[in-house]
Amino acid sequence: MTGTTLGQGLDGLPIAPALPELAAALGRAGVAVLRAPPGAGKTTAVPLALIAAGVVRGRILMLEPRRVAARAAAERLAEGLGEAVGGRVGYRMRGEAVAGAAIEVVTEGVLTRMIQSDPELRGIGLVIFDEFHERALASDLGLALALEIRGALRPDLKLLVMSATLDVEAVSALLDGAPVVTAEGRAFPVETLWLDRPLASGAGRGPGLEEATAELTLRALGETEGGVLVFLPGQREIARTAARLAPALPPGVRLQPLHGGLTLAEQRAALAPAREGRKLVLATSIAETSLTIPDVRVVIDAGRARRARFDPASGMSRLVTERVTRAEAEQRRGRAGRVAPGRCYRLWTKGEEGALAAAAPPEILAADLAGLALEVALWGGTVETMPFPTPPPAPALAEARALLRALGALDQGGAITAHGRVLAGLPTHPRLGHMLILAGEHRSRDLAADLAALLAARDPLRGAGGPAEVDLAIRLQALRDPGAAEREHPVTVDRGAIAAIRAEARRLRAGGAKGAGEPLGAGALLSLAYPDRIAKRRDGEAPRYLLSGGKGAVLPPGDPLARAPFLVIADLDGDPREAKARRALSLSEAEIRALHADASRRERVCEWSRRDRAVLARDRLMLGALALEDRPWTNAPPEAVAAALVEGVRDLGLDTLPWTPAARRLAARVEWLRARGVDLPDMSDAGLRDGLDEWLAPFLTGRARLEDLARIDLAGALGARLDWEARARLDALAPAEIAAPTGTRLAIDYSGAAPSVAVRLQEMFGLTRHPSIGPDAVPLVLELLSPAGRPVQTTADLPGFWKSSYADVRRDLRGRYPKHPWPEDPAAAEPTRRAKPRG
Repeated sequence: MTGTTLGQGLDGLPIAPALPELAAALGRAGVAVLRAPPGAGKTTAVPLALIAAGVVRGRILMLEPRRVAARAAAERLAEGLGEAVGGRVGYRMRGEAVAGAAIEVVTEGVLTRMIQSDPELRGIGLVIFDEFHERALASDLGLALALEIRGALRPDLKLLVMSATLDVEAVSALLDGAPVVTAEGRAFPVETLWLDRPLASGAGRGPGLEEATAELTLRALGETEGGVLVFLPGQREIARTAARLAPALPPGVRLQPLHGGLTLAEQRAALAPAREGRKLVLATSIAETSLTIPDVRVVIDAGRARRARFDPASGMSRLVTERVTRAEAEQRRGRAGRVAPGRCYRLWTKGEEGALAAAAPPEILAADLAGLALEVALWGGTVETMPFPTPPPAPALAEARALLRALGALDQGGAITAHGRVLAGLPTHPRLGHMLILAGEHRSRDLAADLAALLAARDPLRGAGGPAEVDLAIRLQALRDPGAAEREHPVTVDRGAIAAIRAEARRLRAGGAKGAGEPLGAGALLSLAYPDRIAKRRDGEAPRYLLSGGKGAVLPPGDPLARAPFLVIADLDGDPREAKARRALSLSEAEIRALHADASRRERVCEWSRRDRAVLARDRLMLGALALEDRPWTNAPPEAVAAALVEGVRDLGLDTLPWTPAARRLAARVEWLRARGVDLPDMSDAGLRDGLDEWLAPFLTGRARLEDLARIDLAGALGARLDWEARARLDALAPAEIAAPTGTRLAIDYSGAAPSVAVRLQEMFGLTRHPSIGPDAVPLVLELLSPAGRPVQTTADLPGFWKSSYADVRRDLRGRYPKHPWPEDPAAAEPTRRAKPRG
């Protein structure tokens, strides 16, 4: 291929004027970023133009995000050269390859495998990342690996990133300041129409979305000419919308679905121009980019997209249906302007458009990162230091590494193991690859391959509800005998899906070691892939399960699997509180013990049970969070029981303890003195709670229940915290009592604002110096009592009281208590506990 000829019919594409600039930039810098709107023709024209310009030495690899797009791009490129695929243009994807001498279109995961097999990419001159704005995880990984190759091994390797909507400045910076080339827009204008008012409440998903889409499609068919492309979020919505449309379609309109689950022939039928009449294509987002449906002039956008969301806290992914972003809506709109002026109908109002997000988040922020972490470990790098356009979130990365360690793919230091190297070479998720490898050792590879193919594909059962809703065994039956499955269960088997699953299973059966172990059942095999989702039925009527990973799961009421004591659940809806099981198999406790003995652990625990208000000492065999055995631990060490009872006290609070007046006085004395800077053990509520293990546990020997605490000598336990020196300091500076002049021992109350004692007034006669305590000689508050024990005066200055207020007290009480002495000079009188003698 020489000169500047682009190939048949390519010179008229909107991108054509930008191609010389792109070739010059790539030849000069070796890296470039091309921004070209939808419909510009970049996928078709760029590889041919770069070869024609002599910029590339070696083959071109062009990445496409989907299998159907890769195959279609290769066919269009070959057509532009006037030849069939297999000459100068080929394609490669999982399980299918057609050689190409000059250009090879590959799906994103294929590039990773090529790099891991040949880190220098020998014979490759240019790698093109098409539709990079989709920010697929495999595309990000491929670019990061290619950048490392260019930086360390192949400085001559050229890299080109192409996109319709992209933050080109950020990508240019990642490519060391790569030049940015911008192409013109689509060839034909597209008129956009919005709804007059928002969809009614409740519409926008489920039946409401499908009904509204069908109505808008029929309206568009009546107002326009040419092919119609309808965007819906998933296969189920496509089927329901098609069922609504079929009876009402005008004559000559051929309805054709387009999604990844179709056969190659069905996909080609959707892409081919209509020979007569009009074509109506109902498609998922697969038709947003790369694919050209030549005769489409009308786009109807239902405004929804389906995305995978991964929750690192639960280790589960789920598909969610969300509003399209503005970037996605623009991509979809662009499909209408490729062959003639077009029209785009949007199933939302113009006012709602401002609330749409600008673009979908990169997949690396919302995906299961186990495969990425394994690939980077195989590469010998670290995720944190590789040049990813967007760094992966730390929690999801930690979850991925934890899973890989559990599968034996990484060692504790994060380095890849021999088992991990084998896993990385398998064309499936590490979980399923782990199952396939171990299945070979048990002469069960065929069954494992069936399971892996089933789990990686869309559900082959239509109308699967009731007993067929969750049970993978019914899907295995359908894989082997579709008719039997339909006869025995209320389902319809999708024969096309079954054929694709069988083909994938055949591919997964190839290779692998064959051991001599006993064959395994389906549930046992599945537990090898999902050891963290082995589930044990909880007590109670509802079909609720606890997973070995610690999360909860629930089955639909009445599901036959709900009677099984143990399950392994391969798919859950990701609800963080209690996930709904969507695909599961039963297995026996014996199978769990045999296969997961190395992961099980004997655990003897003493735990405080709030429900029983007692310490429970148990001897358990644990698999993660599941107790396979649970029996009493009859000879549990006393210190372990005491530690658990301490946790009970901490849980219920210090008021659970048997506080006596003596215990409270001791704690109050200590705290009063500590407030004055004296070094003593902390006996505040917080200090006592924090130090329970130290001061209370030694007094709990032989006690295991809440009521046993009543027998504790709490004052003795608190006092034991004071050594001889601390006790002497306490008694000297904060005595428990003082002596009245009569010799009566008076207990000091330290619980108030200041230490105080209550004493009958007559017992203090003759005292001319006020008593004080503490290192700073704090006056002791005296609560003076009448002969009947009622408070009459509170003072912190007894000599001052004698000289002032006493006279008033004497006048008020002398007549009331005539049998008791009331001297005029109390400071000189004899203290007494008695009444006056009879005279």
